[in-house]
Amino acid sequence: MKKFNIASCQMNVVDDKEINVNHAIELINEASNNADLITLPEMFNTPYDNDKFIENAEEEKNSYTLKAMCETAKENNIFLQSGSIAELENEKIYNTAYFIDNNGKIIGKHRKMHMFDIDTDTMKFTESETLSPGNTITTLKTPLANISIAICYDVRFNEMWTLMNKNNSDIILLPGAFNKTTGPLHWETLIRARAIDNQAYVIATSPSQVENPYYVAWGHSMVVDPWGKILAKAEKKEEIIYATLMPESINSVREQIPILKNKREDIYETILKK
Repeated sequence: MKKFNIASCQMNVVDDKEINVNHAIELINEASNNADLITLPEMFNTPYDNDKFIENAEEEKNSYTLKAMCETAKENNIFLQSGSIAELENEKIYNTAYFIDNNGKIIGKHRKMHMFDIDTDTMKFTESETLSPGNTITTLKTPLANISIAICYDVRFNEMWTLMNKNNSDIILLPGAFNKTTGPLHWETLIRARAIDNQAYVIATSPSQVENPYYVAWGHSMVVDPWGKILAKAEKKEEIIYATLMPESINSVREQIPILKNKREDIYETILKK
């Protein structure tokens, strides 16, 4: 990993794909003046709604959204984690996060592995009615760092993060859209815990908290260092946050608290017999 600047774009998402994509380009253009890597939110081009996923799903090879993102990354000479979009392949829809290099080339993607099927006192949402899960841990070796990607609900499954840790991840990017029920209690706690557990930077990028008839995101995008310290944090409204990521921070934490060396892999798979 090398020292570089990152920007997380917490953006307003409306019910119009073209407006969302053009607005994302505006934010990327602004952030590119101060960042080498820019991130966008989960489902940044559509409201978070099963019917809208179907309406706005795109095949990768013909994607209006991805074409615009690749061109923008190249024009600004930046690396771009373009949030996530509804990806259509073989009649299945995936919640997919793409990573684009500074030449405008897609160099990797992550399909959300865990479906957000919940039923609380205040809301019910069943992603699996529309979306299919991915099955692959995503870690990319880039000129900036070893970068892994997870999406929103993936943050709750530490087994997945252990595998990203084994891939020697320096940074984990998390486009996500927690809601106003789980967000106040769990969003910051989980993000900081995952940074501490994995001794890596975690950058979580959410849509802003826009009232709409579909799904209201919590916002509060943040950049957390390997100590669990919040380096930058947005509030509810649209905002770009910035931070400088340094390899020294990772090295220091891993030397002082050698979790990888102290792990007991010999007992973790022990099966208790009756």
